[in-house]
Amino acid sequence: MCGIVGYIGKQKAAPILLAGLAKLEYRGYDSAGIAVMENGKIEVQKDKGRVCNLCEKKEIENLQGSIGIAHTRWATHGEPSKINSHPHTDSNEEFAVVHNGIIENYVELRKELEKKGYSFKSDTDTEVIPNLIHYFYNKEKTSQEDVNDENNNELKFVKAVKQATDKLIGSFAIEVLSKENPDIMVVVRKDSPLVIGKGYNENYIASDIPAILSYTKDFYLLENLEFAMLTRDNIRFFDKDLKEFNKKSDTITWNAMAADKNGYEDYMLKEIYEQPTAIRETIGTRVNEGICKFDELDFSKEYLQSLTQIYIVACGTAMHAGLAVKSTIERLSKIHTEVDIASEFRYRDPLVDEKTLCIFITQSGETADTIAALKLCKEKGAKTLAVTNVIGSSITREADYSIYTHAGPEIAVASTKAYTSQITLLVLLAMYFAQILENIEKHELENIIKEMLVLPNKIEDILKSTEQIQEIAKQMYKEKDVFYLGRGIDYTTATEASLKVKEISYIHSESYAAGELKHGTIALIEKGINVIGIMTDPNLVKKTVSNIEEIITRGAVTTVVINEKIAQTLDTRIFTNVIRVPETETWLSPIVTIVPLQLLAYYISKEKGLDVDKPRNLAKSVTVE
Repeated sequence: MCGIVGYIGKQKAAPILLAGLAKLEYRGYDSAGIAVMENGKIEVQKDKGRVCNLCEKKEIENLQGSIGIAHTRWATHGEPSKINSHPHTDSNEEFAVVHNGIIENYVELRKELEKKGYSFKSDTDTEVIPNLIHYFYNKEKTSQEDVNDENNNELKFVKAVKQATDKLIGSFAIEVLSKENPDIMVVVRKDSPLVIGKGYNENYIASDIPAILSYTKDFYLLENLEFAMLTRDNIRFFDKDLKEFNKKSDTITWNAMAADKNGYEDYMLKEIYEQPTAIRETIGTRVNEGICKFDELDFSKEYLQSLTQIYIVACGTAMHAGLAVKSTIERLSKIHTEVDIASEFRYRDPLVDEKTLCIFITQSGETADTIAALKLCKEKGAKTLAVTNVIGSSITREADYSIYTHAGPEIAVASTKAYTSQITLLVLLAMYFAQILENIEKHELENIIKEMLVLPNKIEDILKSTEQIQEIAKQMYKEKDVFYLGRGIDYTTATEASLKVKEISYIHSESYAAGELKHGTIALIEKGINVIGIMTDPNLVKKTVSNIEEIITRGAVTTVVINEKIAQTLDTRIFTNVIRVPETETWLSPIVTIVPLQLLAYYISKEKGLDVDKPRNLAKSVTVE
């Protein structure tokens, strides 16, 4: 949620800041703003609404300053408005701040500052930060020690930021400008992401790598409570005690063009069509000569045999990826596996100990609830494994082990290629466990790998012809309620498909295990209502058909997703619409069957004229609880 960009160099800052904010629009926001050092003053321009509103302001066109900070806000404290937009300044307009995160004790801090004579314009938690910095900076200024030190202004600035953050309870990623130090910027983070991009006589700051990837590939990934003081040609790093240290940079090999639409109408459509490549890349790093390789994991046979359970913990679509592989992990490793929602997990005192392996899935690597759950499991003695798409993200720095999907940047809020890449990687992990435990015959492993290697081709076949799905979308887009049904592994696909249509079309949608219909749900079925069934497991197809026949007799409009082999065994004329997908192994079917349902959600949203990439009230990275 929210986006941060910063620039310090010799170019005009405003165009770079606005371009960076535009690349962070996928994170979700309701207002935007920038602050630029202009002739020794801090010039702030901000407004409610989209980044493009800022781009049209003449005041921004006239800004010549080469140091600035910028922000897209997603309202948490105070309604979306110009006055609540970032950046915020202190009462004396000597410091400007942008902030991602939540300050939990801002009410108490605000009262303390008001007693000291500070005033507030906004309803936000953020406004306490520049006022705190101002207070500590001027307090330091009056000390005899600093008066006698001619070269201490810069360090006073960093120290004031440090003293201010010491007072904060909550999460934050902060950029700070100082009127008295016009050639310096200070940044710090705690539990909210922040990266620094290194250039030649210029440096960049962002909350997410794609915002500044077109300018540099060399990044510093800030850890919790690390401070950085940036000038045009230098970056100094300080730890939580303000001891200076050297920090190693990382090189990011993503192609910046991957974050552009590349001719597609929307990022979501582009990312749906990128799934074959993302899956190939994810498989390609792990399969070699008929075996699965995870060299970064040192799990021995003895360790895996000692496990009493595996927990998969995640939120939203990532949690659905966990559900999709739960039965595969249990079948191949013979280890009891549970999937849990991260936001619920740590509040019920889960039974986790050193005999538990905890796997955490997050596309961004910054999901606050998932990271908090990971920390709890570490405290309880469990080994932790992060599954993410972002190298150097917060969760990878907390986890004992990390493995990566190779989906590349995912911009659209509704996840598509990250989801199928996560399932792919987790199936490979399950096979890896089976190899170590010697639970799988070599020929069986080779057959699964062979089937996985052709998955991208099968998805490409689905993507070649979407006319039928577009026609179904035209029939459905005016609906108020939609139901998704499935049994076994198909139920997990129904759950993710239902979420997709909710996220981007705002149609109320529910997913149910088909066998649960008679236990209450069938009361909701009436003439004309749309029901979508998924059938890929030959052991369960007859029972699912029986359930769907019950709703057909009650007047439902039925669409079924089935593979070619199952279609040959059924009289498909009983269904209103039949979407055929290539046959694959049952435990790999979620990777294939979700694709037409992603497209269906996409085309329904387009028929409704909605913003597919940035659905209302949603953000890409949920970095607060």
